[in-house]
Amino acid sequence: MITLYWHPKTRAVRTHWLLEELGEDYTLETVDLTDPGSRADPGFRAASPMGKVPAISDGETAVADSAAIAIYLADRYPEAGLAPAVDDPDRGRYLFWSVYTPGVVEPAMMERFNQWEVNPGSSGWGNFDRMIETLERGLDTGPWILGDRFSAADTLLGSSVYFMQVFGVLPASTPLEGYLERCLARPAYAAAIAASQGEP
Repeated sequence: MITLYWHPKTRAVRTHWLLEELGEDYTLETVDLTDPGSRADPGFRAASPMGKVPAISDGETAVADSAAIAIYLADRYPEAGLAPAVDDPDRGRYLFWSVYTPGVVEPAMMERFNQWEVNPGSSGWGNFDRMIETLERGLDTGPWILGDRFSAADTLLGSSVYFMQVFGVLPASTPLEGYLERCLARPAYAAAIAASQGEP
C-alpha cells in the first residue's frame, strides 16, 4: 500500500489529489513539520532525504518531491491513464510540464514574493511573466495541458495555479482562471483540498 507523508496546507495536497485520481489504496501519515521528533521518523526520513513533504513509500520504493512522485505514480499505476506511455508522442510534453512546477513555477513565485530583479535570458526559470505566458500558451489546446487528456502533470500545474491564487500573485488570466475552475471541479481535487483544510 502507498503511504503519503504529508502535512495540511502544504504542497502535499497535490500528491493527495493524484492519489485520489489513481484510485489505489493509500494511507496518510501526518508529519508535524514543527516537531523535530516527527520529522526524524525513520520511515519519513528514508522517503524524504530533505525532511520535507510530500514523500511516499510504495512497498520498497520511496520517492520525494511532488514532481518525481507524480511521474513515478502515474507510470507505476498505468491503469489510471494519467501518463502517456514512453513511446507516446505526447511523452515529451508530459515530462516537460511535469517538471515545470518545481523548475519554473515555484522559483518564479519566489521571485515575485521577494521582488527579485532577474534577467529572463540567464535565469533558469525565465521570470514570473514569462512563466505565466508559457503556461497560458500551453493551455491553448486545452482543457488540460495535454489537450483533451487529463494527466498527472495537471495535478502539479493545477495546484500551482491554485497556490498562486491563494497567495495573491495570480494575474488576471482567462486561460488560467478557466483551467483552475476545471481543476477545482474534479472530485479528487476537492477531496484533497477538503482534507488539507481539515474538513470532514
